[in-house]
Amino acid sequence: DSITTCLSQPVHYAICKLGFEKKDTYDINNILSGNGEVCWQAITQHVCYLESDQSVDYIKSIRSLGPVCESVNLYFKSLTKEQFVIQYASWFHWTNCTEVFLEVFDVLQYTQATEVALGLMKLTSCLERALGDVYLLNDNDCPFLLRDLLASEQLADVFGQAVMNVLRVFIGSPYGLNLRNVLWHGFASPQEIPAKYCAMLLFLTAGLGQLLQTYLLQTKCVLVHRPYVVFISSEELDAFPDLNNEILSIAEKLVKQSSFVLKTMLPFWTAALTAFKQSRYADSVILLLPQLEVGLRLLFTTTNKCPNRLLTAESSALYTTFNEMLAKHLDNEEVNQLPVVLEEPAMASDFLWDFLNHQEGPRIRDRLSHGEINLETFPREVANQIVGFAITILCRFSDEDMFSLKEHMDIKPLMNCASCYRSQFHPISRLKKQVLECMKSIHLWPELPTVPEEQIPMIKGLEGNAEANTFILMISEIISQLQHYMPQNCCSSDDPIDSVLTERLLMELCDTRICTLYSPRPVLEVVVVLRKISTQCHQVSQQVIAGAGLRYTQWMNKTLRSRQRHNYLRMLNSIKFLSPVLRLILLLITLELVSVHSVCKKNPFDYQQYLKFLKSLLQYTENLVTHTSPEKNKWDETMELTNKILIKIRKISDRKLMLMHLAT
Repeated sequence: DSITTCLSQPVHYAICKLGFEKKDTYDINNILSGNGEVCWQAITQHVCYLESDQSVDYIKSIRSLGPVCESVNLYFKSLTKEQFVIQYASWFHWTNCTEVFLEVFDVLQYTQATEVALGLMKLTSCLERALGDVYLLNDNDCPFLLRDLLASEQLADVFGQAVMNVLRVFIGSPYGLNLRNVLWHGFASPQEIPAKYCAMLLFLTAGLGQLLQTYLLQTKCVLVHRPYVVFISSEELDAFPDLNNEILSIAEKLVKQSSFVLKTMLPFWTAALTAFKQSRYADSVILLLPQLEVGLRLLFTTTNKCPNRLLTAESSALYTTFNEMLAKHLDNEEVNQLPVVLEEPAMASDFLWDFLNHQEGPRIRDRLSHGEINLETFPREVANQIVGFAITILCRFSDEDMFSLKEHMDIKPLMNCASCYRSQFHPISRLKKQVLECMKSIHLWPELPTVPEEQIPMIKGLEGNAEANTFILMISEIISQLQHYMPQNCCSSDDPIDSVLTERLLMELCDTRICTLYSPRPVLEVVVVLRKISTQCHQVSQQVIAGAGLRYTQWMNKTLRSRQRHNYLRMLNSIKFLSPVLRLILLLITLELVSVHSVCKKNPFDYQQYLKFLKSLLQYTENLVTHTSPEKNKWDETMELTNKILIKIRKISDRKLMLMHLAT
């Protein structure tokens, strides 16, 4: 509780003091023309440059712009909402978020510190998204970082370099006020963000709208807004039960007691819970994410004994962010103790990685802070997960005298969900899902319509199913070799194929807990190849289902030419062995996945040989996709390919070169 700020001394000075040193009152009419347009030249005059290399002198610029910001703030306070809307609303249309900017005006009237900070966070994310849309007028690939976006030639071409330099004093440069990062990463407490900087950014956004209008008229360009990211509602985003008012009331008590919450940050927590109750879900999450980060940073710096890392580092050093706090090692190669404190199973780390970092997850913090999500329609389900998670962390770091609250009947289920959480968006978890979906698809094959036996003429080259039978025999042999690595209860000796290659077995294997946190590089490389194989298998299955349905209809309607009839019969013949082959490959993938961490035991040569084997399996499935496509329909070739790959699998299995062999 002795911590009064998370801003390092130079950053605290820049944000809280530097812009207040010049006491002059600045006349608003210097930067406003009669018709309410922003006089940019009068603003850009306040940006100072270093003599040495003509780059921006941020210290002098902040000091010089201080009175201008104050003047803008007082000017906005003097306007009624109606006056503001009439004069400025149309200048915010370019952002595609006019409502957000009008809300910020309301906030400035009452200057409630938490609301100002929230307003700034929303303003900067919407502004960044809009600037990205402008960037795309002249380029195809928008920079991910605000810093790179603001320093780009593309924006300087539209707005002018001097204007971009004004913006960089406030956001997007670690040498300036850097308001966006300081807030979004949880370094600033509410009372440390002067409202006048929020007012100034509101003013500058309107000014940018005016410049952009001129540019678009001159160039005849049209500004296109990228569509928002939409969260697909799914059970994967459903880790915690629905939060009722009882739970939220307990949370309000826990916030005041938990060692996870810095006292200076308490207003943010209270505001986040209030926003959730008021169904302002985006606001709730925007307020909470930086607080989760700062709380974890406090734990990280305490458990790793590096208290200096709690503060915003200077521009010369990176500050400690989620990615680093959830990494396995510190930058001095020592083991990071934070995940240990968060306890096993690594639920907290898994949850945070899932919701914030994994590429295929919702990446909530990135998407909110870069303006990729529509704030108006932010889903309750997603906010429910973040708030639910936050409450479990508050509980974990509460005093013993809060025992009655922690054991409360409404909190217990929440804690249980937390301790059972398994990663949903790690590549390993995605592969499990892919394998099961593919197996479901192959299980539809027996339902496919086929031509009645009596209608099938004897065709040369299709006498009997000798090849199919050879394949079935080979598959049975391979299965008997793999049996030691499978659960005991899954095989009958009479029919190894249909008793082993089942959805039930794959589900049982996929239910095995595999460590997803800190997967070493070889593990991830193997998983990437396994996922590609699984994707190709699924593609083959979908092609077979579509092709068989179409050809059957054509056969019954007698619209197939002679060659097409032959081809269709070959297809029916091939399906008999393709199904067990694909199911065998899915079983192989799953057994290898369950033992995937043993890949680290292989020496570099063996590892490369093993990857080579996996890639040959991938090559086979890719060729299958080509041959079974409606354009190619080369069923005889699939037989040859299948023969080769089965021989290869049997050889590798004989020599015990797979991961399952290493794991036992």
